[in-house]
Amino acid sequence: MTNVPIDLAGKFLSFSEHWSPKVVARLNDYEVKVVKLKGEFVWHTHDDTDELFLVIDGELTIQLRDGDVTLRPGQMFIVPRGVEHCPIADGEVHAVLIEPVGVVNTGSAGGTLTAAYDDSLV
Repeated sequence: MTNVPIDLAGKFLSFSEHWSPKVVARLNDYEVKVVKLKGEFVWHTHDDTDELFLVIDGELTIQLRDGDVTLRPGQMFIVPRGVEHCPIADGEVHAVLIEPVGVVNTGSAGGTLTAAYDDSLV
């Protein structure tokens, strides 16, 4: 542990790819990740965990089967475990995710948008 704050703006500047979360910190059995989002993701679920989205920049819509949730900077939403969802961003969005260690971004869906585990920004 160091006594240096984590500069989220600097972390976002260090990568350009979309839908590829980067671990920036660990908290007990959880990881804090930064991610850039653009376009539509895949419909998926996380059967064993909730998923927290905190928007830092841009506007993110989280599509749910029973209605959409739109987040703007400074807003967050927790998708409950087992709830099917599909994030979509018309423009680029910078977001923070907090989830247990080992969560796969595409959950149960898999596919080409499944990101490799990346903790290079820790």
